[in-house]
Amino acid sequence: MQNLLRRYVVNLIDKSVGPEAVSDYRKAKTVYLLRLMLRQRLRAAFLIVAGVLSAGFGLEGFLLPNGYIDGGVTGISLITAKVTGVPLPILIVFINLPFILLGLKQIGRSFALKSITAIGGLALAIAIIPYPVVTTDTLLVAAFGGFFLGAGIGLAIRGGAVLDGTEVLAIYLNRRTGLSIGDVILIFNVIIFSVAAWLLSVEIALYAILTYLAASKTVDFFIEGFEEYIGVTIVSSHHEEIRLMIVNKMMHGVTVFQGLRGHGKRGELMHTEIIYTVITRLEQAKLQHEVERIDANAFIAMHSVKDTRGGIGRRRMVPGH
Repeated sequence: MQNLLRRYVVNLIDKSVGPEAVSDYRKAKTVYLLRLMLRQRLRAAFLIVAGVLSAGFGLEGFLLPNGYIDGGVTGISLITAKVTGVPLPILIVFINLPFILLGLKQIGRSFALKSITAIGGLALAIAIIPYPVVTTDTLLVAAFGGFFLGAGIGLAIRGGAVLDGTEVLAIYLNRRTGLSIGDVILIFNVIIFSVAAWLLSVEIALYAILTYLAASKTVDFFIEGFEEYIGVTIVSSHHEEIRLMIVNKMMHGVTVFQGLRGHGKRGELMHTEIIYTVITRLEQAKLQHEVERIDANAFIAMHSVKDTRGGIGRRRMVPGH
C-alpha cells in the first residue's frame, strides 16, 4: 500500500508541474504528509468508535436499567426520556443538535461533522447493541456507569469530537460572558440535578451527582493522560552537574535557557543557566534528592503538565535538545 501511495503522489505531482521540476525531497515530503494525514484520521476514527461503544455500555449496562441519570446534555436526554417516554436515541441526537450547530460556528466544520457522526453512532449503539446489564447495586451503578460514560466522552474528545454538547455551550458562554468553562458546566449541571430532584426524586439526583463526578474525573484522565507529569525548572550555580545527572542518571532530556538571576538587598543580576525538564510524579522525590546532593541551595520550581508530545518516547521524554 505504501508503494502504491508513493506512485500515486509522484504521478500527481509530475502531471501538475512536470517531472523535471520535482525534487526527491518534495516527493518524499508529500508522501510523508499524506501518510501522516491518513494515520491521524484512522486514529481519530478508532478513538471515536471506542468512545461510542464505551459510552453506550455505560448507559445500557448501568444507568438506563436502573433509572439513573448523568449531567450535561446526556442528563437532559435521560430526564426527558423518563418523563415523556420518547426513545433515548432520538432525544440524544435532537437535543445535541443545537449544540453541534453552535460548535460549527465556534470551533469549525470538521469538529461539527465528527461530533454529529459520533452522537449518531451513540444513538445507534444504544438502539441496536444488546449490552448486558452488569449490576443493580446503587453505588456500583453510579461509579462504573459514570466511569464508562466518562471514558467514552474522553475518547471521543481525543478523536476530535464530543458525545455531549455541554462543553460547546461552555466555550460559547465563556467567550460571551467571561465566565470560566468550569463555572458554566457547574451551573448547567446544578440546574439539571435540581430539575431531576423535582421531577424524579432527591435520591436519583444525589446518585446522578456521583455519576457525574465519576464521569468528569474519568474524562480528565482520558484527555490529560493517565500518567501525571511535572515540569521542573532548576536554577543553580552547579547547573552543568545537575544537567548531566538528569540526562545520565534519570534518563530524561533537558532544555537549558540562558537567563539572569538576582537576590539579596541590592539585587545584582548575574548570568546563569536555567534547566528545564519533565518528569513523572513518581520521580519527583528522586529528582529533589539528587539535586540536593549536588546543590542544597538550588532553586527548584515545579508545575503540573497535563500531557507530553514528541521526544523519543514516554520513558525518556525530551523537552528540548
